[in-house]
Amino acid sequence: MSRQIRRRARVRAARMRRRAAIRLQLLRLWLGTRAAGQHGMATAEYAIATLGAVAFAGLLVVIMRSDEVRGFLLAIIRQALALP
Repeated sequence: MSRQIRRRARVRAARMRRRAAIRLQLLRLWLGTRAAGQHGMATAEYAIATLGAVAFAGLLVVIMRSDEVRGFLLAIIRQALALP
């Protein structure tokens, strides 16, 4: 009988440790979000970065379409492909 009691106590203690670990994890998550205090800022930052990337890509397209840059790049490619 004492063996069963010890086993139940061990099972109960393990269950309590698991619950405590889960509560600690949840508390850490909750404190992490509370400390940040900027719940919607990540989406706005991504939107601004995306707009900046699109503007930079548009600028590159305009530059790449100019005759000077096109000639310069073609000269580099021809020189790289030329056999010595």
